[in-house]
Order: sequence, then structure tokens, then C-alpha cells
Amino acid sequence: MALAEKQLARVRRQARVRDQVRGTDARPRLCVFRSNKHIYAQVVSDQTGRTLAAASTMTPALKGQLTKTGNRDAAKQVGALIARVCQERGIHSVVFDRNGFRYHGRVQALADAAREGGLQF
Repeated sequence: MALAEKQLARVRRQARVRDQVRGTDARPRLCVFRSNKHIYAQVVSDQTGRTLAAASTMTPALKGQLTKTGNRDAAKQVGALIARVCQERGIHSVVFDRNGFRYHGRVQALADAAREGGLQF
């Protein structure tokens, strides 16, 4: 499968997921993006169109602690950080948006760490 076909397939999966998953002010959407080098997570309210919280392997709080940024350990750190930021801002329940990525590996590690940090989804 060529790279363009893989990207197109992910965009199609992303659209299918986004049709069903909507974030509200009461229960925002936890959106995950993973690249080869980094992983990003943000909590978005689709009603107001605002990002309420964000964390990634490039966040200054994590940047110095991580030796590698593209592995499961880094994803766990990002999941714990996004849970901590959400708790500080009064967000306790979210809807998980895997953004077209399969729910395994780094995406699953981030989700599990966010659950352990106190987020409910």
C-alpha cells in the first residue's frame, strides 16, 4: 500500500469516527494525534470550537524528561500529563477520539494513562 493510500485510508477512518464522536462543554473530546516522532493530545469542546487543554511530547514539562519521544513510555507520560491538566481545569469526563488510528500501542498507552490519572471515558 502506497503512502498516499495509507493517508487517505486514515482520513476516511477519521471522518467515520468524527461523525459519531462529538465533544460538548460538559464532556469534551480527547483527541490524539501520533506521528513517527511525537504524540499529541488535546481536549476540545466542539460546541465552542475551543481547545481546553493540550499536552504532547514537545511540552516543556516533558521535553527534558524523555529520552525517546516516539515510544509507549512517552505516550504514558503524555496521558498522565493531560489527565493532570484536565483535573486542574475541572474536566473529569471526556469522549475519546482516536483520530483514525488503531486503538493499540501508543494510542492505547496514552488512553490507559489518562484513565489512571482520573479521566473517565
